[in-house]
Amino acid sequence: MRDKWSSKVGFILAAAGSAVGLGNIWKFPYSVGTNGGGAFVALYFIFLIFIGVPLMLAAITLGRKTQLSVFGAYKSINKKWSFVGGLGVICGFFILAFYSTVGGWVIYYLKNALLGTLNTTNPDLLGKTFENLLNSPIELISYQFIFLLFTMLIVLKGISGGIEKASKIMMPALFIMLIVIAFKSVTLKGSMEGIKFLLTPDFSKINMQVAMNALGQVFFSLSIGMGVMVTYGSYLGKKDNILNTAILIPVIDTAIALIAGFATIPAVFALGFKVTEGPGLMFVTLPAVFASMPMGHIFCIVFFLLVLFAALTSSISMLEVCVSYFVDERNKKRKTSTVIITLLIFIMGIPASLSMGVWKNLDLIGGLNFFDLYDKLTTNILLTTGGFLLCIFVGWVLKAENAVKEIEISGNKFRLAPVWSFLIKYVVPAAVFIILINSYKEFILLII
Repeated sequence: MRDKWSSKVGFILAAAGSAVGLGNIWKFPYSVGTNGGGAFVALYFIFLIFIGVPLMLAAITLGRKTQLSVFGAYKSINKKWSFVGGLGVICGFFILAFYSTVGGWVIYYLKNALLGTLNTTNPDLLGKTFENLLNSPIELISYQFIFLLFTMLIVLKGISGGIEKASKIMMPALFIMLIVIAFKSVTLKGSMEGIKFLLTPDFSKINMQVAMNALGQVFFSLSIGMGVMVTYGSYLGKKDNILNTAILIPVIDTAIALIAGFATIPAVFALGFKVTEGPGLMFVTLPAVFASMPMGHIFCIVFFLLVLFAALTSSISMLEVCVSYFVDERNKKRKTSTVIITLLIFIMGIPASLSMGVWKNLDLIGGLNFFDLYDKLTTNILLTTGGFLLCIFVGWVLKAENAVKEIEISGNKFRLAPVWSFLIKYVVPAAVFIILINSYKEFILLII
């Protein structure tokens, strides 16, 4: 018998946990910093409302209607479209390969926070700590393996006993800890400049690259385009109200991304660090921010524990997409599938782990290393393609009117059905297609 969520709250927390991850706490603040601040945030909100929320509802509806894995969901309605589900499974593999690398960094930094070795305001020393990690192959691979082991153990427990139970503990803890750190950040002297940078849009900084990054952030953060929400939706019962769920998940996700921005950017400005630090912002700059605070050592430990929680709630959802395919479509045992897939992802992730250290001079397509290639291929190509094909499928193949019937089957009237149908059939595919063409163009230019 197929596993189910034991409660609506459990599903919402698990789905929100999938959306809330390193995309919010690690990627969102540095993306804001490197893409013009408030202009990026404004675009992110626009894309979230008019693209993210409609697609979230489409994905959950497709999953609930079919009660199948992402591959089976497309296949059961139209066999010719099963490749879209396959795309989602492949995307999950690639994302988790580089995601687990960063997850390993988080465990390493949590260990160092506990030992007190990060308690310094000297950015050179902190930069050296990060550099030493990147140049230590054994440590990189070991911590990546530990992160994947945690992920695997949770997924092995199943939906209600593993993913749901873990999310019920980790999500509320994450939210509380992040609010405490954000409050500390915005009350630092000089933090107002950071708050202005985060909230005041300079529209002259908006270009196609910023737009692509903002949409990519929406897809990456909400787990849209890789089949996570289709898979999670498939474990819902017909009586569950999926309308409020599809709105609540993006609201929780965005709230945490913004709180993470407030926890990071005002403090960076207040202490004179570079907001354009990029991926290293969380690992090089933030420990110095904590060290300058009263009780900074405690805040540092809490922060990296929080980030580990966030990373795990997302990684378990990505692994579940891959596992559910083999369980549902290939009739394989859950435990065997979970262990084998985790090992394959671990092997795929080793080059990503080594690509910023001992393999940093090993350039692949367009001068990208393994880590950057996995990131660009998934965020800008596979996720966006998956999102585009999802709205075409639900709007025109399943048909929007049939999707609305599925949404209303729980007895809840969908008052905005005509608006949603129009968005999912015309507006969303047109907007995503424009961004997608530019993403493909950029990727092709890198190759040649």
